[in-house]
Amino acid sequence: MERLRQIASQATAASAAPPRPAHPLDPLSTAEIKAVTSTVKSYFAGKQISFNTVTLREPARKAYIQWKEQGGPLPPRLAYYVILEAGKPGVKEGLVDLASLSVIETRALETVQPILTVEDLCATEDVIRNDPAVIEQCVLSGIPANEMHKVYCDPWTIGYDERWGTGKRLQQALVYYRSDEDDSQYSHPLDFCPIVDTEEKKVIFIDIPNRRRKVSKHKHANFYPKHMIEKVGAMRPEAPPINVTQPEGVSFKMTGNVMEWSNFKFHIGFNYREGIVLSDVSYNDHGNVRPIFHRISLSEMIVPYGSPEFPHQRKHALDIGEYGAGYMTNPLSLGCDCKGVIHYLDAHFSDRAGDPITVKNAVCIHEEDDGLLFKHSDFRDNFATSIVTRATKLVISQIFTAANYEYCLYWVFMQDGAIRLDIRLTGILNTYILGDDEEAGPWGTRVYPNVNAHNHQHLFSLRIDPRIDGDGNSAAACDAKPSPYPLGSPENMYGNAFYSEKTTFKTVKDSLTNYESATGRSWDIFNPNKVNPYSGKPPSYKLVSTQCPPLLAKEGSLVAKRAPWASHSVNVVPYKDNRLYPSGDHVPQWSGDGVRGMREWIGDGSEKIENTDILFFHTFGITHFPAPEDFPLMPAEPITLMLRPRHFFTENPGLDIQPSYAMTTSEAKRAVHKEAKDKTSRLAFEGSCCGK
Repeated sequence: MERLRQIASQATAASAAPPRPAHPLDPLSTAEIKAVTSTVKSYFAGKQISFNTVTLREPARKAYIQWKEQGGPLPPRLAYYVILEAGKPGVKEGLVDLASLSVIETRALETVQPILTVEDLCATEDVIRNDPAVIEQCVLSGIPANEMHKVYCDPWTIGYDERWGTGKRLQQALVYYRSDEDDSQYSHPLDFCPIVDTEEKKVIFIDIPNRRRKVSKHKHANFYPKHMIEKVGAMRPEAPPINVTQPEGVSFKMTGNVMEWSNFKFHIGFNYREGIVLSDVSYNDHGNVRPIFHRISLSEMIVPYGSPEFPHQRKHALDIGEYGAGYMTNPLSLGCDCKGVIHYLDAHFSDRAGDPITVKNAVCIHEEDDGLLFKHSDFRDNFATSIVTRATKLVISQIFTAANYEYCLYWVFMQDGAIRLDIRLTGILNTYILGDDEEAGPWGTRVYPNVNAHNHQHLFSLRIDPRIDGDGNSAAACDAKPSPYPLGSPENMYGNAFYSEKTTFKTVKDSLTNYESATGRSWDIFNPNKVNPYSGKPPSYKLVSTQCPPLLAKEGSLVAKRAPWASHSVNVVPYKDNRLYPSGDHVPQWSGDGVRGMREWIGDGSEKIENTDILFFHTFGITHFPAPEDFPLMPAEPITLMLRPRHFFTENPGLDIQPSYAMTTSEAKRAVHKEAKDKTSRLAFEGSCCGK
């Protein structure tokens, strides 16, 4: 009877609209996800469907601003869904209105394939282990048929392969061997690549190289403590702990998903694809609440590998569009992934059956000491006149795993009004087998016996929807230039003159620019309708980003076609609703042909982008030439960029932060005794420090 009551309760709940969250940008709750999937199942009654995506369709920019700032109506609560129907090509996508629990839009897309989910990936290993043709290839590689439980694979999207196009939903299985379940398989890659039909759950083909290579006989390159003790005899002595404590609590305030911290206010969202989304970012400038950004996120990335040998050309994962930074996000651990006084946010998705699933602690929020915010001492009284203020930073972070790599994303808010994005790449190199008498050649590095790690790039697309001091924004490139006037001329008598050359983009074509190290290029996003009363220049946020390698794949290559945004460091296009993903809405198995994503938005380059609503896309990242120090587990590789205010404030906005120590000249003359606020710091070997 209890079970019947539960079923009746669930049925009643599904027929009523779920409670609406406090904020229109809040991610879908588990109740909303269940309501959406129930509605979609009813709409497609009698058809065999499975769910790929259920997520919030964010309100249109204009509707949100009208609600937030102009007293307009609350935007409708909509959910976007993607489903697969058994026996039908492609996907069906649409919208559900959560207030009425009705499908208000649906369309069939027969020539696309949807994003891969964790469920899709987990099934692939069992498929290859039980396939007779794969077993045969394993035996040829030197693995007994009764050891298929020791065969592992990293399921990758196939990228694009003209043999199948988009007709089947495919993965390529990169195959490895473990002699023990605790081994790292990446030191023992195999030389063949099964192609797996995700929906049929079967191997449809195996790519076999012309030259065959037996599985390595060398010991596995492992990295857990027990393995390191075997290698080197002992671990290093454990260092004394460094604890982060805030005995008086945190200085940020969370109201649902809305964050308030050190004059910043913004909404923290999270979705299956981009992961963390920061929206409605504003700054309270002494009572004047000034908008800065409507929305910021990582909208795409690509990891192209540099080996021209078949089938390695398929290794160019667009991880955000093909797997999702949200779907692949890790549940974070207190004291390990995040250290200090932590607030977590969970993430909610739908599984294939339409049931809600939760990733606990998907987003970590905490504060950290950030060194000096500013300091000055006056030599005139032997530095007694002094002020020093330490900075605190607010960090919103997530970590997602894309097969072998971990991507640690840290959105950092700073007390000088700047916003920084720090990314740390770690995890394990993607590897391929190298024969005993074989050289890695120019396209890779031998990082361990029989292990070739191919050259590759990690390129990210940062999407910025700006509202610098309101609507109507422009963008410009800024270059440090020497004076055009020659040495000895009246304008440059001593030859030391230089200036910043600012080139405002008038059209989309103007904006297609690359980083120039020779000029220290940066980019300004600014409001041309306002002027700083001191500098006479428009308020802006400057993008400072120096890790901007060019895409190394040739123009017209599969990689370049599938990532049309990656050919330039900056692409600026007019704002339009739902211009979110620069490689298109459905990335897996796209050939790169046709007009979609950034290619569509750029068009002929003639659209105006001056003093209007714009979208600013920035490509940044690293080029990685592997080395033995990166293996078997890679130390975290840092990438950073900053958005910092320029001509936005009339002085250093952090001057009202309570100083750690301050002594004016008059106080120094009177020999006023002051102590630093910090009572916990001490000398490493004697006494205490910071006494004045």
